[in-house]
This record gives sequence, structure tokens and C-alpha cells, in this order.
Amino acid sequence: MRKTCILFLIFFSVLLSQNYQVDFPPEEFKKRWEGVFDQIGDDAVAIVQGFALSNGFIMPRQTNAFYYLSGIETPHAYILLDGRDKKVTLYMPPRNVRLERSEGRILNANDGKLIKKLVGVDAVRSTDEMRENFPPDLKQGNTIYTMFTPAEGQGQSRYELEVANASIAADAWDGRISREGRFVQLLRTRNRRNVVKDLTTIIDNLRSVKSPREIALIRRASQLAGLGMIEAIKSTEPGVWEYQLDGVARYVYLINGARLEAYRSITASGTANISNGHYYRNDSQLKNGDMVLMDYAPDFRYYVSDIGRMWPVNGAYEPWQRELLQIILEYRNVVLDIIRPGITTDQILEEAQKKMKPIMRRYKFSKNIYKKAAEKMVRTGGGVLSHPVGLAVHDDGPYRKGPLKVGHVFSVDPQMWVPEENLYLRYEDTVVVTENGNENFTDFLPSELDDLEALVRGKGMLQSFPEDLMKWNY
Repeated sequence: MRKTCILFLIFFSVLLSQNYQVDFPPEEFKKRWEGVFDQIGDDAVAIVQGFALSNGFIMPRQTNAFYYLSGIETPHAYILLDGRDKKVTLYMPPRNVRLERSEGRILNANDGKLIKKLVGVDAVRSTDEMRENFPPDLKQGNTIYTMFTPAEGQGQSRYELEVANASIAADAWDGRISREGRFVQLLRTRNRRNVVKDLTTIIDNLRSVKSPREIALIRRASQLAGLGMIEAIKSTEPGVWEYQLDGVARYVYLINGARLEAYRSITASGTANISNGHYYRNDSQLKNGDMVLMDYAPDFRYYVSDIGRMWPVNGAYEPWQRELLQIILEYRNVVLDIIRPGITTDQILEEAQKKMKPIMRRYKFSKNIYKKAAEKMVRTGGGVLSHPVGLAVHDDGPYRKGPLKVGHVFSVDPQMWVPEENLYLRYEDTVVVTENGNENFTDFLPSELDDLEALVRGKGMLQSFPEDLMKWNY
């Protein structure tokens, strides 16, 4: 009987451990915790709140900051990093039998021994112990650090969340504060002898340089983004709907293990749709002579990518389309050749301007407004050195404040506007700074215009689907 119980417990532990991420060992989390301890000092604690239970039948996803520090995906969990003794404690919710019957087992407060092994924390406690005297054993003068900024979930980035929170706060018939704001409020109310400070900058700085394991996940997310886009390009022809190209790319993500999107798909056809930078309706039919702009990537095990291409619906660029996209491509290639460790973003833009001068002198523009638009792109950068990429598509963690470091990951996104004709054109790739320069994660995705045209003229998976099943009569 005793042997049977032991075997059952071993089996149960193995089963539960399969619900925990496999990408980061305890050593990686310990390195991140050390980075926090170095910044908060010996008289402070840091506490990060995990996500709340999803209020609907949607795929649950942990918040980025909490996942970064623990890898735990259980809702209503908290992690405490105590700078006084350099100990880390996970507070886990009690077992929820009713929820388990519905959705399956998840790690909880009863799994302390297993969690300590998987994550490397010093202690696991129940969130029931947080009801009073939390954080525990604080003395007057001890500082509490926590995140003041919105917690990012699936498909979310900080700026967009801040805009949404401000909109809710300004609503005369709503006015709620965010969950994170309420947490800060409660910490201050219940610990009046202690100062509560923002942990955001500390976590952002740690997240700004990606580890080799993080880079591997971003690389895979980028590969899937590129493969999905290739299939969407091959499925393009007049009469196809934007949402169908969206679906083709999404299918590629799903069958390769990326169950979530990094962000909602931008699949825009025609000048009017493309001119909306974050167009999302994806409900227009592709027309002969138009272009498609797709900007789309998956969330692969919490890490994402950000890529974009523009291609002709009929497989042949119009002369003006080729003219403008080619100069953007020239600029993008120049910038990619310059990115390396030790150089600043200002130096990259200055060097790119110099290298573009002979290219601009010999380039033939059909209209003066096109020439002016290209000159402005080269002069200002046209957004070419864009946002960081990592756990969020518009990731947290500055890379522009000083020289580039190995492990900085960001979007290269040269953009051109011709306001006189309501034109907006761009390329986008995600790169990582390496010892020898940089790696473009989607270098395999065609960028040359002839190659993109050839892809469109191929047959895609959409054309393999029975046409009669795709028709629906109202």
C-alpha cells in the first residue's frame, strides 16, 4: 500500500510538472532575482502580482512581469523578493477542486515541494497567509517595491493599456482604477509606516537585454511569423478576403504550437486601409492593382516577434509601388548593415544618412513628392529603429539610452508617408544585436520585390480548400 502511494505521488508530480514551462531552469530565474536584489537594496522587498482568473472562456495567460520572475501560470499568485535576507517566496492560491474538475489540475499552495524544485524559490506559502501582515515582518523604514504600470497579458503592451486605463478613469459612469493601481493603494493603506515605490524601471532594465534562452524563443516566434506570412502571400489573389489571409497565417502558428497571437493581425489591402497604421477589421476583399500590408506574429511560449511586408494582389507591383518600396528596402538594408554592439541609435541614423547619399543621388523618382517623402525618411529615420520586442510586441526595456548591447532585441521598421496621395509604405523585421553585428530573425522571409511577386504567383493553401465550402449565402 505504501509503495502504491509513493508511485502515485511520483506520477502526480510528473503530471503536474508537465503543466510548468520548460524553457527556463531555476538558474535563470535566480539570475533575474539577483538583478532585482542589486537594485532594491538591503532594506526593501519587491512584490509582483500575477494575473487574475480569466472572466470568460479565453485562453489564460500570465502577466509578463510575473512570468519573467517565476514561470508560474497559476492565477492569483504573488512573488515576494526580500532584499533583507535575499530569499524568494511564492504565494500560491489554495487548491480549487471545482475549477480542477472543469479545467484540470494546476499548481497551487499544496504543491510547495514541487514548486520549489521547478522554480528554485526558497519558500511556497498560501495566499491565505497574505490576508494580514503582508509583506511579513516589515519594519519602519523598509521600502516596498511593486509595479505601478499596467500588467501586460496576451496581445497587450504597456502604452495601449495605459491609454485604455485612462479612458476608463475618465468615463463619468465608470472611473475604476486598474487592478495594479488598487494593489498599490492597498499596499500603502495596510503598510502606513513604509514607503511604496515603483519597481517598473528595475524590471524594464533587466528585460531590455535578452538571455540566449529568450532569444531562442523570439527566433522561433519570428520563424513562425515568417512561415505564416509566406503562406498568406502565396494565397493572395483578387477576390480573396483579408480575413482569409489572416486565417492562413494563424493556421501556421497553431499547427506549430503557437496558440496565441502576439497582437491582432494587421492585414490591410488598398490605400485607404493601409493608411490606418493599426488597421484591424480585415474585412475587405482584395482588388486587382492594390497592395496588401500584413503585420502579424504569434505568441510562442510567451515570447513574440514583429514583422511586416507589402505585396501586390495580382502578383505584379505597379511602377509607383515598386519605386517607393525599393527605396525603403535600400534604406532598410543599409541600416541592417550598421547595427552592431557599442554603437548608439543616433550614430546608426547618422551613418545610414551618409551611406544613403549616393543611393539617393542616382535613384530615379517619378514625382517630386515621392523624392521628398524618401528624403524625409532618410533624414528622420522614418521610425526605422522602432520598439523593443520580447514578452510583448511593444516590449518594455529601453535600448536607445546608450550604446547597443548584445542581447538587445528590437524592430527595424522603416516607414514612408506620402500625405499628398494618402500613401503609407513600410518593411518590418525583428533583430537581435550579436557579438558580430546583428541577426535578422526573418532573413529567410523574402524582401526583394521580384521574390515577393514570385511568391504571390504561386499556389497557396487557401486555393487548396474546396471553393464551394467557402461560399455562404445570406
